[in-house]
Amino acid sequence: SMLTIIAEIRTKSAGQHRQNVLDAFQKIIPTVLAEDGCHGYEPLIDHKSNASFQTQEPDTIVMLEKWASVAHLEAHLATPHMQAHHAAVKDDVIDVKIKILESGV
Repeated sequence: SMLTIIAEIRTKSAGQHRQNVLDAFQKIIPTVLAEDGCHGYEPLIDHKSNASFQTQEPDTIVMLEKWASVAHLEAHLATPHMQAHHAAVKDDVIDVKIKILESGV
């Protein structure tokens, strides 16, 4: 029963803040994907469209992650590369909300 993690990262507005965080993620993605229990790790941003029903949050990154268990996720968050990542982006990030989800059907 694979878990889906959605981490909503709110960055400071204007300027390079969101891009700084995306650049930092790009550096660690291959390392994270190689971690035990990781089956997906992707930073997503709003698609620019004129769809009337779309909610857009230009200062948000949605991390879409797949982990085998909460223990694997906790181990991931404790890794040196994630500690370094969090330190690197701390001045760009305002808030992070993490959802741990399982299949509802």
